Amino acid sequence: MDDARKQHLLDRIDEKTDELPWYVREYVDKKMRTMSPRSLLNYCHDYLIFFNWMLAEGLYKGKCEDIPLDGLEKLTPQQIENFLSYLQFRLNNDRFTINRKLSSLKSLFNYLQNVAETQDLKPYLVRNVMAKISFNKIKEDQETVAQKMAGKILWKDEYEQFRQFVAEDYCQTVKNDKKLLNFHQQNAERDTAIVSLILGSGLRLSEVVGLDLSDVDFKKRMVRVMRKGNKEQYVYFSEQAGLDLEDYLQVRTEKYHLPVSNKALFVSASMGPKETTRRLSPRAIENLVKKYATAFGKPALSVHKLRHSFATRYQAENNDIPKLRRQLGHSSIQTTMIYTHLSNEELKRAVDNMDDHFDEPDNQ
Repeated sequence: MDDARKQHLLDRIDEKTDELPWYVREYVDKKMRTMSPRSLLNYCHDYLIFFNWMLAEGLYKGKCEDIPLDGLEKLTPQQIENFLSYLQFRLNNDRFTINRKLSSLKSLFNYLQNVAETQDLKPYLVRNVMAKISFNKIKEDQETVAQKMAGKILWKDEYEQFRQFVAEDYCQTVKNDKKLLNFHQQNAERDTAIVSLILGSGLRLSEVVGLDLSDVDFKKRMVRVMRKGNKEQYVYFSEQAGLDLEDYLQVRTEKYHLPVSNKALFVSASMGPKETTRRLSPRAIENLVKKYATAFGKPALSVHKLRHSFATRYQAENNDIPKLRRQLGHSSIQTTMIYTHLSNEELKRAVDNMDDHFDEPDNQ
């Protein structure tokens, strides 16, 4: 994303947050470091729909930006169900879109209850009504069948949710275990970069393990890898993966006490009496992904499933098997054909989903 485009999105976020309560602006500001501007703008759209619905329902008399925290605390599960019905029957949102908007709200309410604190160390919200609301169960269709075929992979908003979980939210699950919390704080940037890189490129485990610092080209957003058959290839990675890699490299040397001679991109914490730091092993990467996946609620998720996730998303949004084949390093195009499992209707939904993340609201 170029600077002008990014600045435009940030300006749009400022416009939207000016219409929202102060605590929503605070939440959005906190997420600036770990979420893309486009995703945050999409969140702001969702929040405006919700708070304007509260006003329309007479749940607060006044302006949207003045809705107090106790107005959220007094909401009942039935009122939230009414809001979800409003999305479905008045705005004609499908179940996937409703789940996405519910996810945005759950993330906000979780921040207000479990992260944000007042000056006297009390949570902003004591009661979180969103924790009582379940996501829509999606009827088993071709997309669900395809998910079973490919294994337990990430879909739609789960890409950013899982990345965000690794980067920040996991610490909430271990906040009462000082050892685990400290370990996460030590390795959060590294682990986020690993997950983000796989989700943003589809690299194999062995390819991630073998990366050196000199293999990363941030200007072209490519990494040099040795593929099967000892073939050298340059593979593109996403903008978000690039940002996460840069964040990691800013702390890599200091956090892991590395000598200049250590050229490995991903390294382990120092171990042994000599505090040796070495290249992160394949098993170590498998274990860290398993740890986060289990805590995230998708225990079947693995490094290979992250690769499947990238490929499924790429094909849904681009429908270009030859390019996907090259990106994944498949020797046979038949191997890549597994990702052609979307029907025409689902391709349309995938394209619509891309529009959902554009910088202008869709009047929903």
